[in-house]
Order: sequence, then C-alpha cells, then structure tokens
Amino acid sequence: MSRGPRRRLAVLMTATAALAALLVPVTSSVADAHGYSPPKAPRTPVLDGQRLRDTKIRLDHGDARLKRTLRDLTARADVWLDQGPWTVVDKPKPAPSGDPHDYLSQAPYWWPSQPRTADNPWGCPYVQRDGERNPEVDTGTDRPDIGKVVNSVTSLSLAWYYTGRKEYARHAADILRTWFVDPATRMNPNLNHGQFIPCKYDGRAIGIIDFSQQYTSVLDAIAILDTGAPGWSAGDRSAMASWNKQFLDWLVNSPFGKEESAAKNNHGTFADMQIAALALATGDTALARRTVLGARALRIDPQIAADGSQPQELARTRSWHYSTFDLVAYVRLAAIGEHVGVDLWGYRGPLGQSLFKAVGYLLPAATGAAPWPHPELEFHRYAASDIVHAAADAGDRAAKAAVPKLETPPGGDLWALRPAAEQLDSIAG
Repeated sequence: MSRGPRRRLAVLMTATAALAALLVPVTSSVADAHGYSPPKAPRTPVLDGQRLRDTKIRLDHGDARLKRTLRDLTARADVWLDQGPWTVVDKPKPAPSGDPHDYLSQAPYWWPSQPRTADNPWGCPYVQRDGERNPEVDTGTDRPDIGKVVNSVTSLSLAWYYTGRKEYARHAADILRTWFVDPATRMNPNLNHGQFIPCKYDGRAIGIIDFSQQYTSVLDAIAILDTGAPGWSAGDRSAMASWNKQFLDWLVNSPFGKEESAAKNNHGTFADMQIAALALATGDTALARRTVLGARALRIDPQIAADGSQPQELARTRSWHYSTFDLVAYVRLAAIGEHVGVDLWGYRGPLGQSLFKAVGYLLPAATGAAPWPHPELEFHRYAASDIVHAAADAGDRAAKAAVPKLETPPGGDLWALRPAAEQLDSIAG
C-alpha cells in the first residue's frame, strides 16, 4: 500500500475511534472536562444498570422531574434508617428442625377450625380460606422480618446510589450482613419450613414464594452496593455470593424446589424468575438464559389465554391481585431476559398468547375505564401500575396511552428511579 492510502486509512481510523468515543457511554469514574465523575452502572440482574446510571447522571445535572421522584424515594429510605437490622434467629421458637437459623413462616390463608384448649393449643385442624389472611402468621415467624429486609435494602441502596449519602449504604450493608452473612445471626440458605400449617405440615414447597416474590430485589440491591458503597466490603460481597450460590443449588435440586418449579400458576412463574435472577447474579448465564427461554412454552402457553386472561389466577377470590401479581413475575423475567438475549415480550404462543395481551387484559380496570369483572375481595387499582409501565417501556402503544391514567401507588410512583415491576399491594401468599 502506498503512503497516501496508508495516511488516509490512518486518518479514517482515528476519526472512527473518535466517533466511537463519543457514541459509547462512559462507564468509568474518570472525571470529564468539568470535573464530573459519572457513576458506575451496576450489574443488576433485573433492573437495567445502564438505565440507572443514565438516570443518576440526569439527576446530577438537575432534572427537576426526577428530583421530585427522588424525594419520594428518600422519604421511604429515611423511614428505614432507624429500623433493623433483623435476624432469623430472634423468633420465639425455632423451626421444626430445631435450628434457629432455619427460616420459618406460616401459611397465610389457613385458619384454626376448633377452639384452642390445653389439649389442642393450635385449634386444629386448620382449614383454608382463600384470600383471607390469618393475622397470626405475622407473629412468631420470620415472614414479617424478611419483608422488612427486602423493602429496606431496596430503598436504601437506591437512595444511596442516587444521592451518595453514606448512611443509606451503611445501613443497607448492616441489614444484609445481619440476615445473610454473620455466623451468629445468618439464615441458612434453604426454605424447608416455609408456610407450615399447624398440625399438618412442617413446611411446604409453596413456601418458596415467600422469597421468590421478593428476593430478586435484594439481588439488585447487592449489585448496586457492589459499585462502591461505603460499608460494603469485598468480604461482604464474597459471603453474599456464596449464600446465593447455595440457595440457588437448593432451589434447583431440592424436592421442594423442584415441586415449586413444576407449579402451573404464579408460583411456577415466580420460581422461574427467582432461579433466572440468581443464576445471572452468580455467573451461571446459561441457566439464566435456559430458564427464560423455557418460560415461553412452560408458562406463557398454558398460563395465559388467547384473550390475555390468566385462568388460574382468575379462579382465586383475589383475582385482580393474583393476575397483577403473576404479571410482576413475568415482566421481571422479561427484564432478566434482556440481559441474556431473550425477548420474552416479543414471544407469541400458538393461540396468540403474549405478555402484551396479558397486560392489555388489565388495562380497562387499571385505568379506571371499566370495573374488574371477576371476584376480588379487596381491589387496588394501583396494583397494575408498574406492569403497565413495563409494557409501555417495551413498546406497547395501548400501555403508553394508559400510563397517564394510572393510579399512583402509596408512597409515590417510583418507576423513573427503579424501572422494574414490583408487587404494589400488600397482601402476600
């Protein structure tokens, strides 16, 4: 090649490199010409870490709308600063195993059918009343505290990421260490005694949903703290990774884990979501991708009807709650799919089933345009708000048009700061 062409090639390569530098987002903490250091993008398994980073940059540059939303987030985080940490070992009685480090919860919809006596202190046998929560499940077990762990570290980690206030990160780290890491207070990585029924079962596979409906938010919180949060050390990070690998192994290989994964309603969807997120967070990308791909034929085809309804969830006394609840798992699973190259939103089943149709089925009630036409003991219109946001972000025109008509959840609409669907109504089980 002559000198002229070589020079032109060199110039072209230099120009191309310069253009690439302008187009590729900066991911390092190197300050720009004005002294601003962009934040790191967290490697979150559900949330889009690059989107969080971009949102943080917009906040740092004075975005007024985001600042208003941030006030709602920090208000939530501030509530948690003087609460916790919590530990699995402080319940009045240990799980039936006798090990105080084993998690314990009680089935929420089961009630005593007989008077409590000295000979029958529980009032057994217990009978099921679907959708009616027995208040005794919130005393003497770990279920209420794990909810506090999840909600607190989610709010605190996000609040730290967006504000830089060290107290948020340090308290989130303390909460995580106490529940999962410290030998004296840590939880064993199993759910052998979830949702026990007095005088009937010491634990059930169905109890896995105590974690599957929430724990992926903890995985995102850990990834956020991993970007350099004060009070969160390399040892903490390593210990949490070890706990997560053990928990994932239990979910995949234990009899309870296999039974829950085989469930054909929201329990199965949440099991897939939890396994996929844990796999991605612990480096098993192949398992994460395989789980999301499998959800097409295993979940969407049999669980979503051609009109977008979810027959197994409509059969419940809380049909609105469970229809929105199941879709939380679906849209979070779709978010995980984006990290592993699977477009779950774009999938169409043999009868035309899709996540877009399932969200569309909820839109009349979600926007207040029409009443929900199925049984529901306690209707909360805002329960669908995050799901509609997710469909809108995925490109659905009807969902985009519906967003301004959504009911704001209690505590404010945080979608702009944590764009992944969460369960917004409080009933559990």
